[in-house]
Amino acid sequence: MQKILEKLEEKRAQARAGGGAQRVEAQHKRGKLTARERIELLLDPESFEEYDMFKEHRCTDFGMADQKIPGDGVVTGNGTINGRLVYVFSQDFTVFGGSLSETYAEKISKIMDMAMKVGAPVIGLNDSGGARIQEGVASLAGYAEVFQRNIMASGVIPQISVIMGPCAGGAVYSPAMTDFIFMVKDSSYMFVTGPDVVKTVTNEVVTQEELGGADTHTTKSSVADRAFENDVETLKQVRRFYDFLPLNNKEKPPVRASFDDPDRLEMSLDTLVPANANKPYDMHELIMKTVDEGDFFEVQPRYAANIITGFGRIEGQTVGVVANQPMVLAGCLDINASRKAARFVQFCDCFNIPILTLVDVPGFLPGTAQEYNGIIKHGAKLLFAYGEATVPKITIITRKAYGGAYDVMASKHLRGDLNYAWPTAEIAVMGAKGAVEIIFRNEIGDPDKIAEKTQDYTEKFTNPFVAAGRGFIDEVIMPHSTRRRVAKGLRILKNKQLENPWKKHSNIPL
Repeated sequence: MQKILEKLEEKRAQARAGGGAQRVEAQHKRGKLTARERIELLLDPESFEEYDMFKEHRCTDFGMADQKIPGDGVVTGNGTINGRLVYVFSQDFTVFGGSLSETYAEKISKIMDMAMKVGAPVIGLNDSGGARIQEGVASLAGYAEVFQRNIMASGVIPQISVIMGPCAGGAVYSPAMTDFIFMVKDSSYMFVTGPDVVKTVTNEVVTQEELGGADTHTTKSSVADRAFENDVETLKQVRRFYDFLPLNNKEKPPVRASFDDPDRLEMSLDTLVPANANKPYDMHELIMKTVDEGDFFEVQPRYAANIITGFGRIEGQTVGVVANQPMVLAGCLDINASRKAARFVQFCDCFNIPILTLVDVPGFLPGTAQEYNGIIKHGAKLLFAYGEATVPKITIITRKAYGGAYDVMASKHLRGDLNYAWPTAEIAVMGAKGAVEIIFRNEIGDPDKIAEKTQDYTEKFTNPFVAAGRGFIDEVIMPHSTRRRVAKGLRILKNKQLENPWKKHSNIPL
């Protein structure tokens, strides 16, 4: 018995050593933690239960039969984050560069299957050189096995990818199908083809960082949702983010104790909207003063900043926030903003998270670039996502709600549950000046008449009362009571029941 116990400890020590002290030191010199160090930081102390610690690859070609390391380059198992179950895999760059083999894929597939069975999220810590070349098609098949599980898990359990090193070639498609992607600045990158291939095929000279670094994917491509300074900060932020999410699509998000009075009044909001309708203001202020303790986790803050998306809490309950940002492009909806918000709304609807929409939108961004690149279909994505969502939806119009953008931003006509407006709200087809120039185009030569008609239009439509008179706005509320109204509304809608017609799946305009 003693001998087998000694052998067990020896095997465990070998697995924990990864690729050996030299490679671990090299990992640390790059400013990166090892696969196991990352798991220790991510999960609650002593909560990690490892699977397949002794699993080894089966490849015998190219001298691989003599190179076997227990665990085969990925650490898998389950644990807890603040006491809540989560499954995790952490790729180990010190073992064969973290490259994926057939057995490595089997390990990931196993924990994904388990996560689906028990209804718990999966977090993947990615740091891999890609498919293991020595295994050829077997490693490619392994990727496809993981991809299929990503697809089956979509909308069933939350999936989070954390890119903490290289992620290239076929490896990028698994994170791409997960719900959220976080990256580490200066040490992580994602691309389908690397700089050398790009140079060979297109003659473009580009660095790894320029092609697929954290800055690129959080500002230009929208592939990643957030980027953080280093491994430690990234894992701490993932822990914070995890607390907003439910375990699966059959559960409601967790409720956290809050000491913030739901009836708190914010008198400063009464002067948030400037008297000058063309002057911007920061919508973040309204969000921070509405959610519990000003705690707001923004998603994709550096991409399509004309719309804000993220998670906060009201009375301890998770709420998804979508808000136009007048500080950027006057809050117009464009292609990027529509895509960003549509995907966020769909995630909230998948996982029973109520949606709070804050509206100040002058319309869709005009221009040939937008039209040629399909603003019609991309704008329809947001419209579709809101219209399909069955979770509680509360909308507050703070200022402008013009044209089709009024409809798109969770209007009453898209099954909005509670639609409020501030007294400063302007709900119309378009701004007064543009409307008058179209309606009275034969009188444009008479500036006095145009001024008079503009004033008439302004008085009629640059207020919330016409829409309220038709029941499209449930109540005109004082800005300072916004938090109280939202909290009360969420209480009322807590047991909302709404189902869409049966279908295999919808055909959203991709």
